[in-house]
Amino acid sequence: MMTCLLLIDVQPDFLPGGALAVPDGDAILPLLNDLQTHFDLVVATQDWHPAGHRSFASAHPGQALFAEIEWQGLPQRLWPDHCVQGSPGAALHPALSLDRVEAIFRKGTDPELDSYSAFSDNGHRRATGLSAYLRARGITQLFVAGLATDYCVYFSAKDARREGFEVTVLEDATRGIAAETIAAAKADLLAQGVRFTQAREMLAKSSRKERPASPSVA
Repeated sequence: MMTCLLLIDVQPDFLPGGALAVPDGDAILPLLNDLQTHFDLVVATQDWHPAGHRSFASAHPGQALFAEIEWQGLPQRLWPDHCVQGSPGAALHPALSLDRVEAIFRKGTDPELDSYSAFSDNGHRRATGLSAYLRARGITQLFVAGLATDYCVYFSAKDARREGFEVTVLEDATRGIAAETIAAAKADLLAQGVRFTQAREMLAKSSRKERPASPSVA
């Protein structure tokens, strides 16, 4: 079976000090780098919003940050301006190794629609092309890591399962925003057949398999 590691939104705006920081988000960077050689394919996503995106609270005068409104017939949480195209906060983080990343899929590019999932916008009106790309590469198993567990990781894993891939979330290689929404996301994904595992355990098992046997004592 062909495997893919999907790295979700490892961008400065989602790391400590960024516009929409995920607590402890930088702690997963070394693990994300260590994981990459253990998969047939590595793909990354990048939140890539035009200035004035309608998911930004600043685009809705009088609305508070993190308020939830209806927009384009969909629920929309209003975020701080983040991952604006071409800005330093939208770049992939410089500490993330890109040596084995074969493709980067940008999302949230439609100024009118948000896109948490790596596969499509929130209304499933326009695909990013990721699903077709993975199928063309023969991928059957998708392992998801990155930011944030309860938003873009959650929706990406959910859509991957919907697309028919076997999906595993590498739980210790993700970080989320709030314990309550992390737990709700995990419960929903488990109910849909998504697996959860620990990346460190996977790396340890792989290391034991690769380690040469000790010479026997005569």
